[in-house]
Amino acid sequence: MSIFKGAGVAIVTPFDSEGKVDYEAFADIIEDQIAAGTDAIIVCGTTGEASTLSHEEHIECIEFCCKQVNKRIPVVAGTGSNCTETAIYLSKAAEAAGADGVLLVSPYYNKATQNGLYEHFKRTAEAINIPCILYNVPSRTGCNIQPATVVRLAKDVKNIVAIKEASGDISQIATLLSMADGCIDVYSGNDDQIVPIMSLGGIGVISVLSNVAPEYTHEICQSYLDGDVKKAAKMQLDAIPLIKALFCEVNPIPVKAGMNMLGYKAGSLRLPLTEMEDAHKAVLKQELVNMGII
Repeated sequence: MSIFKGAGVAIVTPFDSEGKVDYEAFADIIEDQIAAGTDAIIVCGTTGEASTLSHEEHIECIEFCCKQVNKRIPVVAGTGSNCTETAIYLSKAAEAAGADGVLLVSPYYNKATQNGLYEHFKRTAEAINIPCILYNVPSRTGCNIQPATVVRLAKDVKNIVAIKEASGDISQIATLLSMADGCIDVYSGNDDQIVPIMSLGGIGVISVLSNVAPEYTHEICQSYLDGDVKKAAKMQLDAIPLIKALFCEVNPIPVKAGMNMLGYKAGSLRLPLTEMEDAHKAVLKQELVNMGII
């Protein structure tokens, strides 16, 4: 049922000095992620600044990523929208590009009812044949996909197979896994909750941390999957200061700063996101040093 198990990177979209997508830098980042053991690449998500990509750029990035990866690991394309027709359009384009699955964020700003969410996801998923991962991130969307709605979708729509849970609400996630009884896979959407969610039955993470620490993030998940819970838990706890630094400003501001510190040409951000404050950069750099990444 699952598209992947382990650590999928919510990959950044690099921009050049003119603010255009830097495909040469993108290729380098993708190759290093694969070499480091990342289990899947999630392109054009929140971390990939999908909200400020034009539809043309959005599709081009998905096409480029699929071509560069060339089926070595799964590619999941972020194709969600607050407009159902747009989500369908982008999802069809992702399928045509060769994506192995799509990530569908809950409609933002509209604040749909649970019935509205059900219809939105159902119609989007039924327009394509590849697997769909729901994405619940209420802090960004103002909308929470309730466990009952997730289970209803998983049972009614054959290609809705998983959810990225970034609500931060462990009780809600436990309720979902209890109600689901195996009908849907759960990925942690928060890097500080990888092991807690896997302990409840989750199968991995869609990760920001993996941009700067791909081997480490993969190893957290793999250690847990291999039964070495103590090692996974220790690695999770050891990474907490770095994870906090990566989220001290809104994602992806810090992770792009971190990628640039590591020598990648991640470039700047598109407005309304701005560069990381110097004081926060200093903390992030120190945590990267503490973890032996730089």
